[in-house]
Amino acid sequence: MTDQQAEDQETYLDGYAGILGEAAATGRRLTRDELEERRRLGERAAEAGHSLRSLVRLHLDATRTSWPGGTTASGTGVADSVLAAVTQAVDAFAEGYERAQRLAVRQEEAARREFIDDLLYGRSDLGRLAERAERFGLVLSRAHAVAVAEGPEAYDDTAPVTRLVETALISRFGDRRILITTKNGQLICIAPGDQDDVLAFFAKQAYAATDGSRVAIGRPQTGAGGVVHSYEEALSTLELAERLELDEPVLRAADLLVYPVLTRDRQAMADLVGSVLGPLRGARGGAEPLLRTLEAYFDSGCTAAEAARRLTLSVRALTYRLDRIHQLTGVNPADPVHRYTLQTAVIGARLLGWPAQEI
Repeated sequence: MTDQQAEDQETYLDGYAGILGEAAATGRRLTRDELEERRRLGERAAEAGHSLRSLVRLHLDATRTSWPGGTTASGTGVADSVLAAVTQAVDAFAEGYERAQRLAVRQEEAARREFIDDLLYGRSDLGRLAERAERFGLVLSRAHAVAVAEGPEAYDDTAPVTRLVETALISRFGDRRILITTKNGQLICIAPGDQDDVLAFFAKQAYAATDGSRVAIGRPQTGAGGVVHSYEEALSTLELAERLELDEPVLRAADLLVYPVLTRDRQAMADLVGSVLGPLRGARGGAEPLLRTLEAYFDSGCTAAEAARRLTLSVRALTYRLDRIHQLTGVNPADPVHRYTLQTAVIGARLLGWPAQEI
């Protein structure tokens, strides 16, 4: 410690020797004002960035120096009075120090949450946002990608799952300008766009920590606005996965770009579904069983045996259903010429929630 630092710390002992002297002379305890003054000094010390350990040691050194009668105790009663005063003084000082620390932590958490909200919603001036991002380890001039994990319950920044995933990433990758946070109960990882290994590892850890979450990874995008776009892509991918009943635990927006294209013109898709699949409503039991048959057939690569296994049907029963679809719609699922139209209509039905929802 330099002489200047020592001199600075001495200011936090203001009035301490006098308190000990009076305690030795009268046996009194600290007054309410004296306790509050020790707390204020503790707060100031914390705000100045001093170590609590060094400050406690400073108090003990001052106690030894100021001990009544020099270095020899002047009797049990006096010693008890002085030690009680020391305990009160140091305890109040530490309480003030910790109070300032808690306030600083709350302010930091509030600033971090405000930054996350602005970043993911695209609010605030982009220049100012970039400056604030540096404080939290992000360089927004670079491309970033966002991964979003959705688990069986909602998570916040203090949840054990969040801390577990964050610790695993820091242990594995260290300081790679990664930001782990939460939003709307979901775990979020923001990483440089050229570090796909980070996002893949996040997905693996989130899946393990949440007992089977689903993770969507947006495409790398440049700039502050790029984080928003990647985040929104990840959210859209999670929504698509739910609509399409996809089983994969990790989904990449780049692999599902065809679906936003298909739904861009919702009315055109609704017309396709209605005209191609609408006749299935006339089947016994409605359209749902035959629609599920088509989904299984296309998902199995148009292999009748595999589709039958997935539906727990015989191949003969599956073939009958495909023939019935052909009769009702006039479109043959086994015909390569018709297959694309029919499969696109089936995907559209999934995305639009048909036939459960009217379109």
